[in-house]
Amino acid sequence: MVGMTISDGLGRTHGYADLPHLMGLMTGDEKHGPAATSTLDVLWVLYDRVLKVRPDQQDDPERDRFLLSKGHGPMAYYAVLAAKGFLPVAWLSDFGAYDSPLGHHPDRTLVPGVEIGSGSLGHGLPIAVGTALGLRAQGLHRPQVWALIGDAELDEGSNHEAVAFAGPAGLEQLHAVVVDNASASHARPGGIAARFEAAGWSAVSVDGRDHEALHAAFTAPHPGRPHVVVARVEPKNA
Repeated sequence: MVGMTISDGLGRTHGYADLPHLMGLMTGDEKHGPAATSTLDVLWVLYDRVLKVRPDQQDDPERDRFLLSKGHGPMAYYAVLAAKGFLPVAWLSDFGAYDSPLGHHPDRTLVPGVEIGSGSLGHGLPIAVGTALGLRAQGLHRPQVWALIGDAELDEGSNHEAVAFAGPAGLEQLHAVVVDNASASHARPGGIAARFEAAGWSAVSVDGRDHEALHAAFTAPHPGRPHVVVARVEPKNA
């Protein structure tokens, strides 16, 4: 489970084993520990082994786009961005402070590597659909678009519209990761994956803590269709 590491310029490196320490630098009730830690392994595998984006190419039109829709629990996201060199580790201890760029919701104008400001439920996947459409219109077919959403967000009608549109539109560049920690209020007949499959998506359900299973699901071929990975997790303690 230990992947690549990156130097912070001071002779230290940060890998998966360092993430608990990095998250521990952030304090306060607003860090939403359980919501954040449920996304930790998904975020790490994406940034460590899947996403084609680096700190030195944040404005490259050919970069992959990652959109954190589950923005109300950004602690793990900030820790992974710091581990990968997008932002200084020193910022983490100021999380949520008045003059800190690391707010309780991520802000794309303040945090390097963040593609969207998020936190209000139900926005990320529709924005990802629009991003995939925009890339296709520009003839940019290599960049991939990823949106991480929580299972409770599927209670929002905006997500149902995005799911229903993306399949028939054949948005092959679009990927969704649903972190399922059983927090949704409304059950879906057949489960989450079945909802996407009915709309023409490729769908895989995996253990959201198993890095090899996540990587295999993230990289599964899905020609002509958008792809969703349902990552089932039991929240870790904050």
